[in-house]
Amino acid sequence: MANYYCEYCGTKAQSISHLTATACAQHPNGHAKGKHKLYEGSEKSSYNCKYCGTSANSLTHLTATACPKHPNGHAKGKHAPTL
Repeated sequence: MANYYCEYCGTKAQSISHLTATACAQHPNGHAKGKHKLYEGSEKSSYNCKYCGTSANSLTHLTATACPKHPNGHAKGKHAPTL
């Protein structure tokens, strides 16, 4: 069975419908002010931020911290995974 992940927070679900039906704690509009967004990349041994290149061993770890090169400004957004 495949796993599906949220692009914003790294939450894992076993179906797309279950993932996208629930609120995301790290949604860009604010805590639980939007649903999880499907990460459309594949499962990897490490994930990189598309803004600064930071690497982490899981989407959860990557998306948990602020990105110094985020388009909204220094540390004004979380790291975002590349596909």
